[in-house]
Amino acid sequence: MVYYYFGNKEKLFRVVLEATYLSLQAAERSLHLDDLAPARALGEFCRFVWRYYLEHPEFIGLVNTENQHRARHLRQSPHLTELVVPIVALLQGLLARGVKAGVFRAGIDPTELYIAIAALGYFYLSNSATLSAVLGRELRAPGHLDAHWRASAEMIQRFVRA
Repeated sequence: MVYYYFGNKEKLFRVVLEATYLSLQAAERSLHLDDLAPARALGEFCRFVWRYYLEHPEFIGLVNTENQHRARHLRQSPHLTELVVPIVALLQGLLARGVKAGVFRAGIDPTELYIAIAALGYFYLSNSATLSAVLGRELRAPGHLDAHWRASAEMIQRFVRA
């Protein structure tokens, strides 16, 4: 059936990967941050991203696999520009509101900010088993997870603060 519907396993993987990114994008579109103060909105955005990664381990697994393939499947996707550009635009608008309000500094690249936010959640969760073993604490325990999210949100807030 894979060959009938998709042609080969490579195309099936690309379709699954695209669907996973589009699912994240749909969830991101459900965010309503415009009514929140910029600093609070950024904190909510961070928590959303990290919670999404926690609640969708398949996303981390697929992205890890695609990274091993050097993004070969994503680069072939006709939807590539649609997958992340909207969220970077959301952050760009949020940063502009924060600069205008005098709470964020000017000159922050929204793409770099997105990478930093994603990294703080993604690395923690994708490596939690090995990190838990070597650090001697269960990083996915609710208390440790919440402490990491609070510390990470503070790092992001300090990075953008005017």
